[in-house]
Amino acid sequence: QVQLVESGGGLVQPGGSLRLSCAASGRITSIYSMGWFRQAPGKQRELVASITKGGSRNFMDFVQGRFTISIDNAKNTVYLQMNSLKPEDTAVYYCTADRFRAIASGGDYDYWGQGTQVTVSS
Repeated sequence: QVQLVESGGGLVQPGGSLRLSCAASGRITSIYSMGWFRQAPGKQRELVASITKGGSRNFMDFVQGRFTISIDNAKNTVYLQMNSLKPEDTAVYYCTADRFRAIASGGDYDYWGQGTQVTVSS
């Protein structure tokens, strides 16, 4: 069993920054890619960004230039640096990982975290 544990969420003012972390632990045989989805109240879950262990990154248009994603392969940890946050970024952010596939908009990936709340408000 593999567990994904997210941390780093919280309340921040518009224009502020947060850094989310997601650490994978347990019986990790291989992880090919990790990523972040988010779900705002009343909306569907949507992809934010993803990264493969080889470093290939994928960002949705609404975070281009504001968010960056990185991965520490030795620690099986993925980070999401979020800058210039907007109220519309408010959501529960979920970490996901897959053993064989790149994380993209659709798909039922192997592992999911419990989510961490990000609230952007003055």
